[in-house]
Parts: sequence; C-alpha cells; structure tokens
Amino acid sequence: MAAINNQFPHVEQFLQSLDRLTEVLGLNVPPILEIQKLRSLPVGTLGRTLVEFLDTHQLVPLTTGPRRKQLHDSVHVLTGYGTDPLGEAEVQAFLLGAKFRLVHILLGLGLLRIICKQMVTGVGSYPPDRTWERLWRAYQRGYNSQFDVNAWQPELQWQLPLIQVQAQFHISRNL
Repeated sequence: MAAINNQFPHVEQFLQSLDRLTEVLGLNVPPILEIQKLRSLPVGTLGRTLVEFLDTHQLVPLTTGPRRKQLHDSVHVLTGYGTDPLGEAEVQAFLLGAKFRLVHILLGLGLLRIICKQMVTGVGSYPPDRTWERLWRAYQRGYNSQFDVNAWQPELQWQLPLIQVQAQFHISRNL
C-alpha cells in the first residue's frame, strides 16, 4: 500500500482516518510484526519472505490500526500480487473471492478508479482486457482457496515455509 501512498497522498489520509475510526470502535491492536525477529528466520519462511518483500518494495510495515490493516502486506506475500494499483486491486479481488465483504468491493472500486485514471493519462500500462482478466483470475484464486483473512494468525506461521502456508489455504500459484 505504501507504493500507492507515495503516488496518491489521499490514500495515507484514508489509512489515518481508518486508524481513528477503528480506535473509536476498539478494533486497533498492538503491532503484529516484529521485523527483527522475522529478519532472523530462514530464507523461504513466511516471515522472512515478508521482510524481503517490504525491503524490495521499500515499504514501511503497517503497524498501527486493526489487525486486517497490519496483515495487508502479508496477503501480498501469500498471493504474490504486486504493489502497483493493479496488484492492490488483485489483492482485493482475491479477498473478495475468498470471503465476500463489502469493504473489498469498495476498496477495489477505488483502485479501479486509480487504474482507469492512469489508463487515460497514459501513466499506467494496463490494457483493459488484460486488467479484467487478471482481476477475474485473482477472484477465482480467492474463491478456490480456503483463506479467511479475519481468522488468519500468521504469528503462528512466520517460521513455516511460505509454500506450506499457501498449500494449507489452498492458494494456488499466481498464474
């Protein structure tokens, strides 16, 4: 999400508003990620792959707000989707397929707006037919998985190989 934050500052405002709202609702949790501990895990584990993902994309871990927000980058690692607007939309499509939630539709529509703007201005390289195909495949991957982000406890899986965690939730390879 941080990659989008740099290009679209209103996303940062949205995340701050989300933190304030979830604080009022009592949904905020202490930080889930302990980066130094994850960094010490063997290569190929869920935790180490997450740290490498954050490093590669120069992202600061999401450590405030509700659990779901803090797990966002971990979902990128599980699914293999990128951090550009289309990758973010694929994450939302995957989550929508895994478990229907209005929030995934709303976030997905917001991301589609960004993608469409980039198509019109020539900033993004998203061919419309390929974009819809990728989003449909992401939805199908989620639908065919047994993943529920609300019930997921990656703290119990950081030390497991990423491929084993993907297999546990029947998350197929990103095609």
